[in-house]
Amino acid sequence: MENSQMTYHEQIVPYSREKLVEKLKAALTDSRFQHVLRVEQTAIKLAEKNQVDPERASIAGLVHDYAKQRPDQDFISAINHYQLPPILLNYGNAIWHGMVGWLFVKNELQINDIEVLNAVKYHTVGHQYMTPLEQIVYMADYIEPGRDFSGVDEARKITFDNLQEGVAYQTKQTLSYLIAHNKPVFPQTINTYNSWVPKFDLN
Repeated sequence: MENSQMTYHEQIVPYSREKLVEKLKAALTDSRFQHVLRVEQTAIKLAEKNQVDPERASIAGLVHDYAKQRPDQDFISAINHYQLPPILLNYGNAIWHGMVGWLFVKNELQINDIEVLNAVKYHTVGHQYMTPLEQIVYMADYIEPGRDFSGVDEARKITFDNLQEGVAYQTKQTLSYLIAHNKPVFPQTINTYNSWVPKFDLN
């Protein structure tokens, strides 16, 4: 999966793709690292299909899980230091690595592109208003080739046919899963559901 020949030209990161990949390899376990490479490639394909900048898709796909394996205390400290909404303290890594993790991407990887940072921020809980890039990372994380769960093939087909319908499909499936397993639902996930799911005739 490391065979991407993309050369970065837009100064979204102040170094090469190869250097970014090195930084991610150092921050993640091998299985998580392989996942982000697959998300990157899926994001590039979706970007090309939806007239979105593939360089931004590559970067956002690579960095979306940069903070995934940080200790909880890193996130708790960041929530307090940056005075983020205190409700975040009621959740854990599944929410934090996006909703808080974008700050580590900004500060440690020197990425200041707001759209890339928001793609990281919203990749697990979504948002009422997502740009095409944000939609792409949300979906690429869900449907990358290593994913193997009931409904993933349908999710892939829907997403490559209609990116927005893919967002609605994933959001509905995620909320259904959380409810079925008595898991807490982050409020923004409900807002995402209300904004996206009613637009589409999903079974």
